[in-house]
Amino acid sequence: MSRTNFETLLEAGCHFGHLKRKWNPAMAPYIFMERNGIHIIDLHKTVAKIDEAAEALKNITKQGKRILFVATKKQAKEIIADKATSVNMPYVAERWPGGMLTNFPTIRKAVKKMANIDKLTADGTYANLSKREILQISRQRAKLEKNLGSIADLTRLPAALFVVDVMKEHIAVAEANRLGIPVFGIVDTNSDPNNVDFVIPANDDAKQSIEVILDACCAAIAEGLEERKIEKADSEAQAQQEGEKAPRKRATRARKPKDEAPAEEAPVATAEPEAPAAETAEEAPAAE
Repeated sequence: MSRTNFETLLEAGCHFGHLKRKWNPAMAPYIFMERNGIHIIDLHKTVAKIDEAAEALKNITKQGKRILFVATKKQAKEIIADKATSVNMPYVAERWPGGMLTNFPTIRKAVKKMANIDKLTADGTYANLSKREILQISRQRAKLEKNLGSIADLTRLPAALFVVDVMKEHIAVAEANRLGIPVFGIVDTNSDPNNVDFVIPANDDAKQSIEVILDACCAAIAEGLEERKIEKADSEAQAQQEGEKAPRKRATRARKPKDEAPAEEAPVATAEPEAPAAETAEEAPAAE
């Protein structure tokens, strides 16, 4: 069963590409035709690619791994924040912090700094500071929240990157490629699909187009999370059942040494009379 269909994508305007003069020749396999100087994307291929990407995303989340959503363009900011939050995934909707993946430990330090400011504010450590110092700290906190607040719970590198407009987010794509992190991307006719592992050819400028594709992908992620939850519950129930059976086996093993105990005491009893004989043997030459 397909996660979306031709008509839905057509209504959302997913088929509109860029002007012919702005095209990237690498996108030729995904272009259906040209009309009034604008390239039209083949939506049959888009449907197939959405299904392929959705299945891969589902498998990643089923393993308990995380996907980082990236979209800093005006049209996609709110949508990406909303959809990523709905499936409890981290996202970057403001400026991409350079080196966020390749220099991840430094980014984590900045996130910890933000958490530390919150902690010191809560326990009253900053209460004795001057108004100017408090204002500086709160400004610093607001800046960190704006850039890194959405990735505060990302404690390790993401398993995959989902990018809207791979041309605009080329730094994020380059970092992911360098680290071998798979990239899922909505790719328009003016972008290069060669650096993207899971290409979704579609209009990356229209809000409706972005939303329709994200709906299908996030639905797959939600399925993966649900399946993981069910598997986890089943494995816990199984472990609990095995745990209830285990004590009985231990009890039968524990009884065996008690039965063998009298046999071990026998050599100790025979060894005791030999000690005086040794002493008399040593005393005999002394008496001579």
